Amino acid sequence: MKNNDSPRSDCPRSETVRVTEVLRNEIIDGIRLPGSKLVERNLATELGVSRVPIREALKQLAAEGLVANRPNTWSTVREFSPSDIADLNEVRTVFDILSFELAAQRHNREGLAKLEATMAKGKELSKAGDVVGAHRSAADFHAIVTELSGNRLLAEIGELLDSRMRWQLSQHDDLDFVATEHAQLYDAIAHRDQTKVRDLAARHLGTSQEQHDKHKERLAKAVDEGTESREETESAEGTESHED
Repeated sequence: MKNNDSPRSDCPRSETVRVTEVLRNEIIDGIRLPGSKLVERNLATELGVSRVPIREALKQLAAEGLVANRPNTWSTVREFSPSDIADLNEVRTVFDILSFELAAQRHNREGLAKLEATMAKGKELSKAGDVVGAHRSAADFHAIVTELSGNRLLAEIGELLDSRMRWQLSQHDDLDFVATEHAQLYDAIAHRDQTKVRDLAARHLGTSQEQHDKHKERLAKAVDEGTESREETESAEGTESHED
């Protein structure tokens, strides 16, 4: 029997990378909800690995801003506070607009074709109702724009922000609207229209914030309705029991 508590300094890097990717996607896709526990022993059993890659994956995800590590206890999926979201939006306001402007100025034919294919894929996934796929494609669209900026430092900063941005983009419910704005941004980039792309990027950021707020409100409403429904059911069951 494998002892998941035993240290393995020779743990293959590919195993850690795989575990990190699985957990990252589950957090961003909403499978593991904010505040839920991430217990090393349980995750090791679930994913069929030792605790070493789990531990390394949690460290990496904490560095990416998706996990909150608690010393001498379990980790949790990060709960983004209103202040966290405000900070992210402030940084994105500068980062996204600069990325789109530089992409419009510096893109090459190959990069533009890649961006167009990703934009088209996002639109198809949106029409098909593939929520997770559409969210991932939207995030890929932004990542490719950063690549097209041709600025290495901007790309490095993008890597630091990537998981947080992908998480925020996964909060969007109106997938068709997002896909439409991406098509407009692509067209402005293709025509090297820096003024138009700047205006569109600023509007797109506003859309992102609105989508996030609406998503949060929808979830809160669903929780409230679920609580009311349970209370009504429990009340009815209590009344029936009393009558019996």
